[in-house]
Amino acid sequence: MSMKVTPETIRAMKQRGEKIAALTAYDYPLAKLLDECGVPLLLVGDSLGMVVLGYPNTTLVSMAEMEHHTRAAARGNTNALLGADLPFHAYETPETAVANAQRLVAAGAEYVKAEGGREILPQVHAIVATGIPFIGHLGMLPQHILEEGGKYRIKGRDDTGHAKLLDDAAALAEAGAFAVVLELVTPPVAREITGRFPYATIGIGSGPDCDGQILVTHDLVGTFPWFTPKFVQPKLNAAEQMRTAIQEWRKAI
Repeated sequence: MSMKVTPETIRAMKQRGEKIAALTAYDYPLAKLLDECGVPLLLVGDSLGMVVLGYPNTTLVSMAEMEHHTRAAARGNTNALLGADLPFHAYETPETAVANAQRLVAAGAEYVKAEGGREILPQVHAIVATGIPFIGHLGMLPQHILEEGGKYRIKGRDDTGHAKLLDDAAALAEAGAFAVVLELVTPPVAREITGRFPYATIGIGSGPDCDGQILVTHDLVGTFPWFTPKFVQPKLNAAEQMRTAIQEWRKAI
C-alpha cells in the first residue's frame, strides 16, 4: 500500500534530488487515474476554466466552480497530495484569502495555490498561519493575462525581471510556502531559484533544472487538441483515438 503524500514528502523529495511529477486533475476519474499512476502532486488548477469550462482564460473562474471541481477530484484521490488554485479575485485581502482557502480545504483540498510574490505576502502569511499548506506561483501569472495584453511571456530575461523574481521567491520562502510553481521563467533563473531556496520548485516551461514539473494533463495526453502550448510535447493523441472510436461506433449503428 502506497503512503499518503504530504507537504513534508514533497520537501523531502527535493532534499533527496528526486524529481517531483505534478499534474492537473479536475474531476473524479482523472484524479483517480493519476493517483493510481503514482503521481505525487495533483492540482485542481484554475486552468479548468479553459480546458473544462470553455472560458477564454482563467480570470472568469469562480470560487463556486473551484469548490465543485475540487470536491469531484478529492473523491477520486487516495495517496497523492491534492490541492486547488485560489481563483482570480479570491485573495484580495488576508481575510478573503483565508476564508476562501478554508472553503477549498472544506471541499477536499490539502493545500492551496495562489499567484504572486511579495505583493500577496500578507495573504500567504495569513493562510499559512491558519495551518493550510501553501504553494506559490511565480513567472508568468495566467490570472494577469489581460494585463499582459493576452499573451504568455517568458519572465526573468532582463535584470529587472530577474531581480523581481528573486525578491518574490525570497518572500515566498519567508512566508513558508512548501513549493512554488515557476511558469515560463527563463531556465537560468529557474535553476538559481531552485538552488537558493528550501521549497520545491515545480516548473512549467521553465527548463529542466526545477525540482519537478507540472503540466495540464489535457496537454500531456492530447485531450484538448484545439490548443497545445509550445513547451509541451504530448505523449498521446487521445482526442484522435476518441474521434476514431466514435466514428467507428456511428458507422456500426
